[in-house]
Amino acid sequence: MKTTPLFNSWVRCPKPNPQARLRLFCFPYAGGRVSIFRTWSEEVLPVEIEVCPIQLPGRESRLQEPPFTQLSRLLETLAQVMHPYLNMPFAFFGHSMGALISFELARQLRRQYSLNPVHLFVSGRAAPQIPISNSPIHQLPESEFIEKLRYLNGTPESVLKNAELMHLLLPILRADFAVCETYVYSNEEPLDCPISTFGGLQDDEVSYEDIAAWRELTNSSCTLRMFPGNHFFLHSNQALIWSAVSQDLRQNLIK
Repeated sequence: MKTTPLFNSWVRCPKPNPQARLRLFCFPYAGGRVSIFRTWSEEVLPVEIEVCPIQLPGRESRLQEPPFTQLSRLLETLAQVMHPYLNMPFAFFGHSMGALISFELARQLRRQYSLNPVHLFVSGRAAPQIPISNSPIHQLPESEFIEKLRYLNGTPESVLKNAELMHLLLPILRADFAVCETYVYSNEEPLDCPISTFGGLQDDEVSYEDIAAWRELTNSSCTLRMFPGNHFFLHSNQALIWSAVSQDLRQNLIK
């Protein structure tokens, strides 16, 4: 049995599991918080899995900390703070921005520590080698930026109309969009771990072909699943997603 280190402000664990044989690190979408993964460790995931959501600066308990605006600096810090928790097999799950972070973090860990996840789950994100076709929005004037958020349908209307709340959220959202919109893909050897890709059938931002292109980034298997819903199908299909993650991770637990 591996000794579980004390969790820190970055690596959270709503339900520590001393018997865990695999850690699943979860990365949120732009503006997302660790609470979106709150129920994952209570659901149908195998009991041998310890779910560890990642809390990025600028949100919830880390509200006073400035968020990152560049992916490269975020990756350097994540690799260091997560390294003590990689003392057993581990996997990554990320949605949208979180998918990009988890993929590039896997490459960072390979370069820096010769460590590799046993599985990578990427959800709601085009393969990173596909150039972004939309115009950047992170520097738009406030009213235009809020309209773009409304179009993306990831922020409740009640929140968008709450001036006090938006005053707190806008710097985080702008920083997260800057992380994604200033990202430049660099070619490296494909990953050796399997990749599972999830997409939304009604997602106007990410097409089936965008999702399918992840198969180019692994020397192992690549599985594609499409779910009903828009870009935030993550919320409306939780049971199906939990089932898919469980099914794919069980292959690592029986080895």
